[in-house]
Amino acid sequence: MTNAPNFILAYVANAPKSAALYEKLLGSKPVESSPGWAMFAFPNGLALGLWSRDEVEPRATLPGGSEIGFPVESDEAVTTTRDAWAKLGLKILQEPTKMDFGYTFTAADPDGHRLRVFAPSGN
Repeated sequence: MTNAPNFILAYVANAPKSAALYEKLLGSKPVESSPGWAMFAFPNGLALGLWSRDEVEPRATLPGGSEIGFPVESDEAVTTTRDAWAKLGLKILQEPTKMDFGYTFTAADPDGHRLRVFAPSGN
């Protein structure tokens, strides 16, 4: 039995195009890429794979009902990130707001994957 998940897969329409966007969002280049695939690896052991949805077997149903979380250090960083991502053309689903867990906003990438940036309460 596994108890340490370390990989997120997001099904995308165009892996190279999505990889270029995520390279800007994450500030790093993919460690692997091909016409139907890109993978980002992070120092904490987590990996993010962007897989062309036309190549996934078995076929995936879309959209998924998940989101990727991006913690930041401060409320100001939430607002700054929101503004930068809006300039990249991401759809803002939720403007920066205070919630029980902290200050947050939610965006969607071109494939509809939800991306939540948050500064945990107490920061």
